[in-house]
Amino acid sequence: MRWLRACLPHDCVTLLAYFQDRMPSSLMTQNMHSWVQDNMEKTYLTGAYLLDPFHDLHINKVPAGAYRLSDISPDQFRRHRYFLEYYCNTTMIDEIGFVAYPSEGVSLHLCVGRDDQSNLRFSPRNVDTAHQIAPVVSALIQNHWQDLTSRGEYAEGDIIQGLIRAADRNLGISLSPRQAEVAMLVLQGHSSAAIGMRLGVSYQTIKVFRRQLYQKCQISSQAELFTLLLPLLGARRT
Repeated sequence: MRWLRACLPHDCVTLLAYFQDRMPSSLMTQNMHSWVQDNMEKTYLTGAYLLDPFHDLHINKVPAGAYRLSDISPDQFRRHRYFLEYYCNTTMIDEIGFVAYPSEGVSLHLCVGRDDQSNLRFSPRNVDTAHQIAPVVSALIQNHWQDLTSRGEYAEGDIIQGLIRAADRNLGISLSPRQAEVAMLVLQGHSSAAIGMRLGVSYQTIKVFRRQLYQKCQISSQAELFTLLLPLLGARRT
């Protein structure tokens, strides 16, 4: 950590392990605000992590390396309830995550951030440095955490099916696979246009899916969708 801070000055650090068969674990945090860790335990690790762009990297098994949050976020991420109600409470203004794979089915994300301590974003030179040192960070992570284990396969389809089961069991709402898929993408901060491109359908078709989804859930806004479905995310596997 001393070496990393010398290479890439930062204000806070979070080390997260993502698995195939269980919720993620927080292995280390260094934050100026102690309540940030409480919020992580109560909100993020229990289900909100499914809305995190860094978790999407785990699902898609991206190559090991450095990823800046602003480069991997959905187009409406900063206008989304997850960002406004959880991420902004960390006081972070910029974040770079180093992704490594210490063992089969496990990805570790070492996320370094700039928050209200410095109130500075990472410079282009900082980002270049992050990419240059990423192989060393990955090697260190693999050396220290190679004993972590996971099993099974894990994909977006698992999350969608889990949401369908949780909505039916807890709310009595029967979502179709497409409605659940659209709901997750909306919750993650994708616009209707971006969802259409991702799913290979027209913008108008996504508007129809969203209208059907809101009618079925008896809501009228994305904010209400977030409030309704966020508690279900942590229960999706049971």
